[in-house]
Amino acid sequence: MFISEAFAQAAPAAGADSMFGGLGSMLPLILMFVVLYFVMIRPQMKRQKEHKAMIDALAKGDEVVTSGGLLGKVSKMGETFIGLEIAGGVEIQVQRSAVIQVMPKGTVK
Repeated sequence: MFISEAFAQAAPAAGADSMFGGLGSMLPLILMFVVLYFVMIRPQMKRQKEHKAMIDALAKGDEVVTSGGLLGKVSKMGETFIGLEIAGGVEIQVQRSAVIQVMPKGTVK
C-alpha cells in the first residue's frame, strides 16, 4: 500500500520532458544509421556507379579481366554478353557484369 504511493510520487510528470525523453532514446539509433550510411552504404553505391560506367564504356579491342580471373580481349559486343578472346582462335562468351577490370593496352599478348 505504501509502496505504490512512493512510486506514484517519483513518477515524472507528463508533459514536455517526456517528449524530449523519447527523442533522446531514439538519438543513438538515428546516429548509428547516419554512421552506417557514410561508412558502408555510400561507398558501395559509388563503387557500383563506377563499375556501371566501366561496363558501359567497354569497346571491341579492350583487354579485360573477368571475375573468374580470365584475361582476354573483347572481340564481340552484345547487350548482356561479350565475346572474349582468351587465346589465338579461342573465344568465350561472358556476361558484361563479370568484367571487373579493364587492363592497359598490350597486356594480352
